[in-house]
Amino acid sequence: MKNVIFVISDQMQRYAALESPVCKMDGLRRLCREGVEFPNAHTVNPICSPARASLITGKLPHNHGMVDCTHTVPEYRAQYDRTSKSLPEALKDSGYHISYYGKWHIERSYKLEDFGIDEYETEKAIPKARTTPISRIVIKTKGYKDSTICGVYEEDESHSEEHYIYDRTMAFIDKHLDSRESCDKPFCSFISTYAPHDPYVVPKEVYDLYEGVDFRVPEDWEDEKTQRPMIYHRLHEVWRDLTQEQIKTMIRCYYSACTLVDIQLQRLVSFLKDRGIYQDTMIVFLSDHGDMVGSHGLFCKGVTAFEQQYSIPLVMKLPQERHAGLRCMAYADTCDVLPTVLDELGIPALKGIDGKSLLPFLSSDALHSSYSVAEFFGQRYSYTQRVIWSEGFKYVFNAFDYDELYDLNRDPGETTNLISDPGLDAVKEKLVSLIWQRARETQDTYILDAQYFMHRFLPIGPSTGNQASAQFEMYNKTF
Repeated sequence: MKNVIFVISDQMQRYAALESPVCKMDGLRRLCREGVEFPNAHTVNPICSPARASLITGKLPHNHGMVDCTHTVPEYRAQYDRTSKSLPEALKDSGYHISYYGKWHIERSYKLEDFGIDEYETEKAIPKARTTPISRIVIKTKGYKDSTICGVYEEDESHSEEHYIYDRTMAFIDKHLDSRESCDKPFCSFISTYAPHDPYVVPKEVYDLYEGVDFRVPEDWEDEKTQRPMIYHRLHEVWRDLTQEQIKTMIRCYYSACTLVDIQLQRLVSFLKDRGIYQDTMIVFLSDHGDMVGSHGLFCKGVTAFEQQYSIPLVMKLPQERHAGLRCMAYADTCDVLPTVLDELGIPALKGIDGKSLLPFLSSDALHSSYSVAEFFGQRYSYTQRVIWSEGFKYVFNAFDYDELYDLNRDPGETTNLISDPGLDAVKEKLVSLIWQRARETQDTYILDAQYFMHRFLPIGPSTGNQASAQFEMYNKTF
């Protein structure tokens, strides 16, 4: 059977990783040439725990239960459903020897053996990197604690947490290959780095790779956010006092953090080639979500539904480099990774998942995936959203304010919200119909059963709700 390695970065923006002429990502771009890239891949949720739980379950957040980050809300607000069989459990059942090194942040137990993982070291145990700060930028907001957003330290990349995580993974693979007990088994390794998540703190030697690069403040930094949700304006207030030089430094640090991950990826590929197993190993590179990196006057991620945080790098290097260099334009999302990997490895599909295998889309131009959907439940605060992409359009259902509609074919920068354009009413209704279709397919009763008069926000409704709500009809008497 084939070996498989998952390389999971945290908060890596697709544009920075794969499109920017400035960001130094030689390793990832080489992996694209030797594998398959999915330019229309999106996260199903723009924060860590929901997206990561979707990766290992193949289910949308409303079905696996982890709808917020584990550390931000009480357990009753986000409970991981342990009845869902996970990706590592499916691999374990098929004879895989499994390791996981790096950030977990999927559920609260941190008992990875319960998920079939043989060896692991998560953020609970990884030793804190000892670094000597050279410079930093601190965000100060009256009444809130001062928080570092980016910085540079003296030690080289070998002192970084990312280097440590990759070293631990390579040691596991070495031990696996050299062991009489396990060498006949295939292995699976999960590598999960914190970088480039904020704070964007990087070694000077990587930061110096960008010496002389002309970093520019994004053109939409002063985005007037016309007819956008008011919360987008409020979030900009956090960043509005930054100087031009601070913005440029923050972007440089973010790009350096991406490059730090890429340096480790290059080390891993060289190691696999030295051990003679690169050709037989499937490598899946992705991020849980992206980062605004200054676009629209924002940094980090959250309720804003812009592409910078939803569009993610997704690259699959298949064994024997099949389909090398292919850019598969099918709409894909986080939930699709699990069924795709199991399909490639010849492992039976898991029942009850929301994702689909992407393999059929690699071999026929006639095949395409018509849409993908994401969902957001807020982070500490409640901001219900559903986002849909189809035929180059993007609709954002904001239950708390204005909805958003963008024509990404003509306006990839999402500069103009077209939600009030009467000439696009048919487009809006088609996209909303797809939201309802996906809600029915995945039993998203959270919005499907929102039939009450004060919940009727969308241009058209779902027509029918879930019959489970019938028990509450005593509160809505028929006449």
